[in-house]
Amino acid sequence: MSALGLLLRIVFVTIVTSSSLWIAGRMIVGADKAKFSDAFWIVALGIVVESLVRSFVTGFIAPLVQLVVWLYLVRHYFDTGWGSALFISILASVVFILATIGLAVLLSVLGLTFLSAPSPTPFIF
Repeated sequence: MSALGLLLRIVFVTIVTSSSLWIAGRMIVGADKAKFSDAFWIVALGIVVESLVRSFVTGFIAPLVQLVVWLYLVRHYFDTGWGSALFISILASVVFILATIGLAVLLSVLGLTFLSAPSPTPFIF
């Protein structure tokens, strides 16, 4: 991945993912430990480390290393244990999925269907 591609990925994913991680963190560890700036840094650093792991570690072990890194970042920044870090991560995924579905429904109700896949061209025989 090029440096520009990595930078764009960091910016886009950080903006989209930080909110759900922040909400999940506040639900589990409270507002005093889960700050939005912490969620932002967890996601940004996680993406950088994930890219480095992909560069040096391959095969079955790479996703496991990435999971441990993500959980460590959540654990460190939200000042919690490993179990809570795992639960925060799972809850953040659920929050992200629900927000995505809600946004898709809202855009559909508003008539903005540009996110849908184009219909296939019929075969002419």
